[in-house]
Amino acid sequence: MRDKRNQADFVQWFRHSSPYIRAFRGRTFVITFGGEMLADAQFPQLVQDLVLLNSLGIRLVLVHGARPQIDKQLKQQGAAINIVNGMRLTDDKALECVKQAAGSVRVEIEALLSMGLSNAPTGKLPIRVVSGNFVSAQPIGVHEGVDYLHTGEIRKVDADSIKWHLEDDNIVLLSPMGYSPTGEVFNLTAEDVATETARQLAADKLIILADDNGITDSKKKTIRELTVADAGQLLESKRKLKPDMQSHLVHAINACKGTVNRVHVISRHIDGALLLELFTRDGIGTLISAESFEDIRQASIDDVGGILDLIRPMEQDGSLVRRSRELLEIEIDHFMVTERDGLVVACAAIYPYAEERIAELACLAVHPDYRNEGRGDQLFKYLTKKAKANNIEKLFVLTTRTAHWFRERGFKTGKLEDLPVKKRSMYNYQRNSKVFIKDLAK
Repeated sequence: MRDKRNQADFVQWFRHSSPYIRAFRGRTFVITFGGEMLADAQFPQLVQDLVLLNSLGIRLVLVHGARPQIDKQLKQQGAAINIVNGMRLTDDKALECVKQAAGSVRVEIEALLSMGLSNAPTGKLPIRVVSGNFVSAQPIGVHEGVDYLHTGEIRKVDADSIKWHLEDDNIVLLSPMGYSPTGEVFNLTAEDVATETARQLAADKLIILADDNGITDSKKKTIRELTVADAGQLLESKRKLKPDMQSHLVHAINACKGTVNRVHVISRHIDGALLLELFTRDGIGTLISAESFEDIRQASIDDVGGILDLIRPMEQDGSLVRRSRELLEIEIDHFMVTERDGLVVACAAIYPYAEERIAELACLAVHPDYRNEGRGDQLFKYLTKKAKANNIEKLFVLTTRTAHWFRERGFKTGKLEDLPVKKRSMYNYQRNSKVFIKDLAK
């Protein structure tokens, strides 16, 4: 039984992930992680996952940090670790440590990536990794009376050269360092490099591997989705956020306000977190985007298949009247859908009887995986607002099994005589549906 369940789970996962595998081919993802990742037991598995993404045709730019490695170098040399306003003050000795630490981290990552997919059925798949002076920088200079010396800020990212390497199926690996035309080296932060690189490349995703399980609320529960506006409000709220979480939000906002479609903040501690975030619809971290990941909109002919899949189980158990594809195509203009990343997760229809200023609310359905999260209420409120805007004074429903849901939302028991004449003539006495009516003026 266990083998059969595992087989069923795999088939289900593969079917759900297939659209993403196809959609991600040829897309550009910028992924950043701190130097702490290298000490994690699952880091070799992360590297294997990165190689897997590359083998699926995803164009990868990796940006690594080196903070713990730099601190270790400084301690070994008996030098002070100077952090001012959250930024490292990089003097001559610290800069040497930055070079050594970043170089060591880069070589270690390149070595692991060079292993490729060693368990590939057709033999080992080699991976080419490219590093270089793709980031030019300048000194921060004196800020609030503090001279940050060799700590820099990004001037430009050589996006054209990076794209050229990506198109040749190479993985591009960037260190947290920048270079000036006069040969100077500057210490940068990995998130700054990753964000600006993603913006310059117009990357499809910026992915931040973080210490926390994404962005969390006051109860340490992961916030699954944030718009840029939501993220800004969180930063401006009175809630005290961890410095790293503040940084993730700031960089996500900057990326989304630029050219990046989506930013993902996921835990670096979960084995397979990258695959779970990318190839499951709801992921495991926080998605930050310029616009809502989920929205309510007018249905179109392209939604017919999704609506049929959604309502079929409710038709089978008798909750909804059966609708053929042909009928649904004819009536599609009456439907609204809630779409979540390409999946129809809820739908409802409204059929107005304009002369009598009454409308039928029908076919309200929510995907089983997304129930009890308020989507039915959101869709109901949206349709109610739309009905009022069209001078509809009352809504009615015919239901056999969900009377309590409508009664909780202000519907009162009605009679067949309360329905529009045309609807009365179509009433199915075999179903014996109950009539409920809501006065929109109340």
